[in-house]
Formats: sequence, structure tokens, C-alpha cells
Amino acid sequence: MKVYLDNAATTPLDKEVFEAMTPYLLNHFGNPSSHHQHGREAKAAIENCRATIAGLLNALPEEIIFTSGGTEADNMAILSAVKNGGIKHVITTAFEHHAVLHTLTALQNSGDIKISYIAHDKTGSLDLGHLEYLLAISPRSLVSVMHANNEIGNLNDIEQIGEICEKYNALFHTDTVQTIGHYRHDLTKLKVHFLAASAHKFHGPKGIGFLYCRKGVGLTQLIHGGGQEAKRRAGTENIPGIIGLTKALQIAFEHLDGHRQYIQSLKSQMIARLTASLPGVRFNGNSAKADNSLYTVLSVNIPSTGIDLLRCLDEQQISVSGGSACSSGSSSHVLKALGGDLGRDTIRFSFSKFNTLQEIDYVAEKLAAVYQLIAA
Repeated sequence: MKVYLDNAATTPLDKEVFEAMTPYLLNHFGNPSSHHQHGREAKAAIENCRATIAGLLNALPEEIIFTSGGTEADNMAILSAVKNGGIKHVITTAFEHHAVLHTLTALQNSGDIKISYIAHDKTGSLDLGHLEYLLAISPRSLVSVMHANNEIGNLNDIEQIGEICEKYNALFHTDTVQTIGHYRHDLTKLKVHFLAASAHKFHGPKGIGFLYCRKGVGLTQLIHGGGQEAKRRAGTENIPGIIGLTKALQIAFEHLDGHRQYIQSLKSQMIARLTASLPGVRFNGNSAKADNSLYTVLSVNIPSTGIDLLRCLDEQQISVSGGSACSSGSSSHVLKALGGDLGRDTIRFSFSKFNTLQEIDYVAEKLAAVYQLIAA
């Protein structure tokens, strides 16, 4: 059996999404900047998608800017706050994606900003009292906190964080790459200025995402050239990608509650099976707590075997990871921030609507067999 449990890295493309994209690869191929019929058709398709996404999120169409993915969206948000918003102080966490942390570090190294980090406990839960303290002494700051961590699955209370930011007149950016399409976001209620999303995390195509930028908040252009995206992001638009992103988000919202319940049942089954079969198993962060973690991610911590467990599972045709695919080959900054466990290994399982209970049982059995063989 071939099993894919690395959906936090990327998800398989939904067939309905592929079918929606195909006409825009083969027939409706016009350049949206052209003034003839082919161009007008392409432009209309983009604007229909923008309006659809805005409707799903309770945003204005002009607040949605299409990007190449979450990394570009995060960069655009942060650089806009600093270069256009005059921000000199950024408050973030040690658990952010490198698209955020590396961008902030570069800005700090160039003397543009100073970075402060929100305190956290041993599970990675944030101390929002500390956030409020940091904002009280430096109110006009940018706060950049992800909705859910891609490695350990911890959920952050972005509703409360938004309220705190509003109290201190701070800008708030959240990376929702792991949660858009899995949770509902109402941008009329959420006190956020920037929000980043990427299609391939919810069964859309790679290479397309978007940035929500609240109306009235200025943007700094990263890519210069033509006047696309209302002169905010140059370059010929990825029309098939935009179509696929929109279709994937529509499907996700239509079936969100049912898929959430189903995927949570897969995660609960994996927790039960591993707890019963792996001596000394633990779960990183809040990963095993249903109310405090992303239902698609389970970060498992077990006594070290001295061998490469990920490779062993790969040889069994089981695809999982040790953490972020974007940081493959390097040690996890997320696990380091938790304090790390010397002599223990981490495996991240991440689930989707296409996985089955049969696959969960199969993987748990294979992992237990490998572990017991080595331990013996």
C-alpha cells in the first residue's frame, strides 16, 4: 500500500479543481491585459474569482491580491508594513514559517526594524499577556503571528490577538497558509490587516496564493513591471492557477464541517494506535489536543532508534516528514524553540480528506513493527 501523510507540505490536486482549470489551459488562454475578446474573457475570469474568494471570506474584492503563494504574500505584507507603514518594531513568535522569520531577520540586519518575540510555555502556547506588555511599551508595531503552526499544529487565537492589536493601534499580519480552506475566516470580524494563503495546502494547484490587505492599508510593490493587480503586483496573471485556487476554496467551504469531522477522526485514530503500540510516545506542542491544534497535523515524539525512521517508512511507501518541507535538510527551529528532546525523534503526520482509516491503521502497524524490530 502506498500512503501519503504529508499534507502539511502539499495536498493532492482535487480532480474537480483540475477539471475547472483545464479550459483555461487549452481554450481560454488570452492575456488578461489584452483588449481583444480573448483578453477580456481572461480578465473577467480573474475578477470573478477575486469576487468569489472575497465573498467566501467576507472581504472586498479589491482587498484580494493574487500572488505566487504564501511566501510571496508574507513578504509583501511584512515589507509593506515596514516600507509603507513606517513600522520600526515587529513582534512575532519563534514558531513562524521561515517566509516570515527570514524576512524579519533580513530587515533587522539592515537596520530597518527591531524584533521582539512573544513568550511561550513548554507546549508552544503563546503568552498573550506578554504580547500586550510589548505593545504597551511600543504600540505602533507590526504583530506577525501565524494561525496554526505547520510542524506541530498549535493553533493561535488570532481573534484575541487581533483585538489586542486594535487596542494598541498595531498592524496585524497572520500567515493562514495551514488554515485557509480548513477553518472559516470572517474578515469583517477578524481584526487583521494582512492575511496570507496558498492554494496547494487545500487541494489547489501549486504556484498560486493570495494576500488579503485591508482597504486603506498601503502596499509596497515587490515585483515591478506592468500594471497587473491594480499596479500592486506586476506580471502576467496565472489564470489557470487562479481558477484552481478559487474552485478549491469553494469546495473546501462547501464541505468544511464534514471534512473537519472526518479528518479529526483520522487523527484521533492515529493517536490511539500509536499510544497503544509505541512505548514512551509523546506528542509535540498541543498536537494531540483537539481544541488547541490543527486537526490535519499530528507531531509525534518517540525515543530515538538510532536510525532514519523517515527513510524506513519511505521504503515501506509511506510518505511522512520530520517537520517543514521548506526546511528539509536542516534541524527544526520549531522543535528547538520548544526546548527539544535529546535522544528522541519526531515524525509529522498530516492528513487530508483523501486519506482513509485503513491507511492510518496500516501506517501505525508498520511504524510499530519497525520500532519494535530495532528496539529488540
